[in-house]
Amino acid sequence: MCTFAIENHKTMNTPEEYLTQHGVKPTSVRILVWKEICHRNKAFTLSDVENALTDMDRSSIFRSLRLFTEHHLLHEIDDGTGMQKYCLCRCEDNHHVNHVHFTCTECGQTYCLTDYAIPIVELPEGFISKNIEYVIKGICHKCSK
Repeated sequence: MCTFAIENHKTMNTPEEYLTQHGVKPTSVRILVWKEICHRNKAFTLSDVENALTDMDRSSIFRSLRLFTEHHLLHEIDDGTGMQKYCLCRCEDNHHVNHVHFTCTECGQTYCLTDYAIPIVELPEGFISKNIEYVIKGICHKCSK
């Protein structure tokens, strides 16, 4: 069983406690989905979770992922591959994606580079930023060997 601490978050004893603390009612489906995704250290797709939870229907998994995103347990990544990807949210206080993502052009994996902040870009007067996504594309450490 994975721990339910995510870096600086307080450790929870059970998935039920962790979900409840974040305002998510811990149904059996949500608990199974959370257990499947909580140990992932790189971005994943709906299909990745569906392939791991073969007895669960796709729509139930999708609804759980959406709910986790709405409650800031996950963040979405648009890496340009055409498939929505998700990653565990590691924000301490305010939900924001303030780190760089790296997508490997060889294997298609997307990694959260949490130690690398998105650079500040000054916008022209009158422009208001609503969302920032910073994706670097190249060859990951595994594929470059």
